[in-house]
Amino acid sequence: MNSQAKTQLIEMLIYILVPVIVAIFILIGFLVYLHFKEKKKREPKVENATTNPSTNEQNKQSIFNFMEFDNIEDSMISQKNGTRYLMVIGCQGVNYDLMSSIEKNSVEESFVQFLNTLRNPIQIYIQTRSINLENSLQGYREKLKEIEDKYKNMQMRYQQMRNSGNYSEERIQKAYYELTRLSNLREYGTSVIQDTEKMSLNKNILSKNYYIVVPYFALEAGNEKMDKEELKNVAFSELYTRCQSIISSIYPCGVRGKILRTNELIELLYMAYNRDEAETFGLDKAIKAGFSELYSTAEDVYEKKARELDKIIQEKAIKKAREKVNEAKSEIQRQAEEKERNMNDIVDEVARMILEDNEKYLGKQVKDLAVEKLEETKEEGGKQDGKKTRGRKKATTIQQ
Repeated sequence: MNSQAKTQLIEMLIYILVPVIVAIFILIGFLVYLHFKEKKKREPKVENATTNPSTNEQNKQSIFNFMEFDNIEDSMISQKNGTRYLMVIGCQGVNYDLMSSIEKNSVEESFVQFLNTLRNPIQIYIQTRSINLENSLQGYREKLKEIEDKYKNMQMRYQQMRNSGNYSEERIQKAYYELTRLSNLREYGTSVIQDTEKMSLNKNILSKNYYIVVPYFALEAGNEKMDKEELKNVAFSELYTRCQSIISSIYPCGVRGKILRTNELIELLYMAYNRDEAETFGLDKAIKAGFSELYSTAEDVYEKKARELDKIIQEKAIKKAREKVNEAKSEIQRQAEEKERNMNDIVDEVARMILEDNEKYLGKQVKDLAVEKLEETKEEGGKQDGKKTRGRKKATTIQQ
């Protein structure tokens, strides 16, 4: 066999083997795909605890993950299972627009110095709140009530001093001045309350609060053997030092700051997570109402529905009972009127029964005669009733 024949034979084998090898690889891949598909079908399905929680603990865990903090204590916010702590500085801003050019330059230079002195990361947070004037109105009303009580007492005392004649003109005049002062104060308090109530109708009264958030990471401690309590103490000490340094640095800018306490941090987070409810349902009212969790201020929807259903049932039951009482009164009244109309017939019938029962004592002749007299009396009564009825008809005709 020459070399040309060998070459042709090799080419022929290549043309035959290559498609066969490709087909084998495709078949192997298809078998592997079927194997994994069958294995996936046999594995039990696991529900996602976040989207479909089966227990209350899973539900709480998903909420805590959403809220991105673990706890609030010792003027700190704990995050990520105690690996990060936050302390917040509340700042009282300055009205930059009303300053002169020299004052503005001074503020800007002080702020640049503050930024240059920073050695740790910070976050500036601005929270816009709707001003709720209800608490102020409640305080005004209490003060006005005290003034009104004093005014009434002073008015009675002034009248007694005038009527008794035992006081000098100077003391009466002083009492009159005091009475006039309380009267003016009462009128002023009333006008303040009225103006504040009108302002409270405007939902666009907003205020901006400025905060500086200072973080501390557990890795900064460097000691891995510390427990959580020791780490928390170290974090508090370090954060307090950083915050005091920041407060001192922003003071030349005209900005006064203070470290937020625990209850102030709770209010800050409550406003952040419950923006809509916080306008009408503040933190103090939420706590008094029994809602101690930051992630929910509304009561359970089924409890509200059950209470509304109870109210509807109560109202319908009272209405139905009233209707049945009226029906019972009407039925008793109808029976009484019917008995009154048939009273004579009933009396005659009872009289006949008495005569029948006492026949052996009266004698048959006396009994029969008494029954005849009873029938005659009944007929005469019927005739008189007929005359009265005809007389009424004639009178009605004449009136018409």
